[in-house]
Amino acid sequence: MIIREASFVISNPSFEGCPEPALPEYAFIGRSNVGKSSLINMITGHNSLAKTSANPGKTQLINHFLINKQWYLVDLPGFGYAKVSWTERIKWQKMIRDYMMKRDNLMNVFMLVDVRHLPQKSDLEFINWLGGNRIPFVIVFTKCDKISRQQVVRSVEAYKKTLRETWEELPQLFLTSADHKTGRDELLFFIEESNKIFQKPAGKF
Repeated sequence: MIIREASFVISNPSFEGCPEPALPEYAFIGRSNVGKSSLINMITGHNSLAKTSANPGKTQLINHFLINKQWYLVDLPGFGYAKVSWTERIKWQKMIRDYMMKRDNLMNVFMLVDVRHLPQKSDLEFINWLGGNRIPFVIVFTKCDKISRQQVVRSVEAYKKTLRETWEELPQLFLTSADHKTGRDELLFFIEESNKIFQKPAGKF
């Protein structure tokens, strides 16, 4: 897939304000500081499409971007140690949960994981929540250029081993680096193939 056009559409505090679900949609989420904005910019080829920041918790709303006028890329708030109040975190959790459970055109969630760390409790909990609610998702390991290839392999195998304790079949895995554009073609191919099976929800758009 060639990205010819990528544009910001709208930000919303709840799924009710999202664009009409007439196009396939792909959501990106992960722990704070996982490199989500950098990965989105790498995938789309637009260096400032998603706002990057040294301070975790920059994304606080559901952000929709229209890609090639054919599908939506959705940037969701991160979770983890962002410096926000407990009340704000609860509000984010409800926003994300409602969006993922009720958004009819959501084709897949890209669950981002920092490959440099061992399996984190919050990551595993969210992965299991996605699986338990039958929300389609893949795991995207980020920052694969920050450690050696051998360390990447060990980290991924550690995740596989942990997931096999509760999963009969593992979700699809991708290895990426925003700096080196590693994994870009694979992710875009995955989206392109998924777009082919999209069916508009019932209703007029």
